[in-house]
Amino acid sequence: MSGMPRVLRARDFTGTRAWEALPVAMLDGIGVRIHWADQPYVWHVNDGQEVFVVLDGQVQMRWRVYGVEQTALLQAGDVFHAPEGTEHVAHPQGAARVLVVERDGSP
Repeated sequence: MSGMPRVLRARDFTGTRAWEALPVAMLDGIGVRIHWADQPYVWHVNDGQEVFVVLDGQVQMRWRVYGVEQTALLQAGDVFHAPEGTEHVAHPQGAARVLVVERDGSP
């Protein structure tokens, strides 16, 4: 076992800029991070799967399937799974905190 157990209170994390991350763990090349955001991210495609969990606030998630844009308003507790190659973008509705699980170094 490496490191010490710890408790992170996501609601207490506020970044100094949108999408600032608080690292939680690295699991065999998979990063787990808490992000704070109050501005949209950018359209992007991950080089692996991504799991996106809203911890606090609301996030409008947009993604494209065969060029057709789809959206869902995610609330605290909601989970979005993007398979590898899914073009997507997150738009927080005000300040939000999210847990992101993805391959380390993915955009």
